[in-house]
Amino acid sequence: MMTSCGSDSGGQGRGGGGWQQEREAVSVEVASVSTSSISEQIRAFGSIKAQDVVTVIPQVSNRIVRIDADLGDSVSQGDVLAKIYDVPYRDALEQAQAQLRQSRSAYQRDSTSYERQQQLYERNAASRSELDDARSAYESSRAQYESARAALTQSREDLENTEIRSPVDGVVTNRMVAQGDLARTGEPAFEIANIVGYETRLFLPTQDWEEITVGLPVELRFSNRDGIAAEGVVSRISPQLNEATGLGEVVVSLTDISPRVRQGSLMESRVTLRTNENSVVIPRSATIEQIETYIEPETNTVEIRRNYAAFVAVGDTVAEQRQIEIGLEQGERVEVLSGLEPDEKLIITGQRNISDGDRIRVAGQDRRPGQEQHLEGEPPSETAGSNR
Repeated sequence: MMTSCGSDSGGQGRGGGGWQQEREAVSVEVASVSTSSISEQIRAFGSIKAQDVVTVIPQVSNRIVRIDADLGDSVSQGDVLAKIYDVPYRDALEQAQAQLRQSRSAYQRDSTSYERQQQLYERNAASRSELDDARSAYESSRAQYESARAALTQSREDLENTEIRSPVDGVVTNRMVAQGDLARTGEPAFEIANIVGYETRLFLPTQDWEEITVGLPVELRFSNRDGIAAEGVVSRISPQLNEATGLGEVVVSLTDISPRVRQGSLMESRVTLRTNENSVVIPRSATIEQIETYIEPETNTVEIRRNYAAFVAVGDTVAEQRQIEIGLEQGERVEVLSGLEPDEKLIITGQRNISDGDRIRVAGQDRRPGQEQHLEGEPPSETAGSNR
């Protein structure tokens, strides 16, 4: 059983023949049907982040006496971010240097003594026990010397670490310490976004997530501004859905960005699944949707069937209704697979007040659909993305 509840069904049916014939021509606007490219896209929002965020942790502990970098500052690898009170570490370095000098003298003395005892032992002028004592003293002094060298290296490194330096080129995104704070080893002091590149992470429902593949192109836009602000590519896809949300994660690496794009910007990503070239494309507003409800008697199930129509002007005087088949939908643009041909005069305003065969009067200048009626002021050559 079929019931009809047409939505936007272009005009009422014809009444009495005499009344219909005397009806005035309806004023309409037309646009020439043209061809262009149209894309199927998936849209989602995500925040821009650096691909790598480095946490800077002090290697020594003491009071911070100076802050040299703050939130938002650009830094190069090796730049000083903060200074830690270094007097104890300078004293430790001097002590290590003195210890090294002392152990070096003892090592040189015992080395010489050991060599002399070896020579005396070879001429039977020294006993075995005297040689063993000399060897033991030599090995002990050598171990102390090597230990002093290691202690000096550590003391020198500790002193150098009283200057907290950036390990990468980047931008300071977080500062967790202030002048006068106690810097502690193991506790973060700064976070730096490594400017090797930016990315955004999208979390998609299963149906969209399953259609995404690595390498697909992505356009990124600000929700409150026109135009493409950045371009990217799908670089990674999570192999599983999140257990808590049921969403799949997709990582988009940005390949071309404008100066407006910054770390933390919330942007709309449009992942292009496929693009059809040279398709007949018309404004969505020019279509008339007809909804039919079909009830299956045996199963008592309801099925919604959607049909679409459009009107063309014949000789600029008569409206002719066409049944059309819709393909890709891209924002306020739709692809027509059948029912319209290029250069036909598509009625784009006034079509809801007419019926098939009505007299019309064309007003205004001829336009091409999609050149003036398009999504968010974008030219038809831009990929604008469908509502999904």
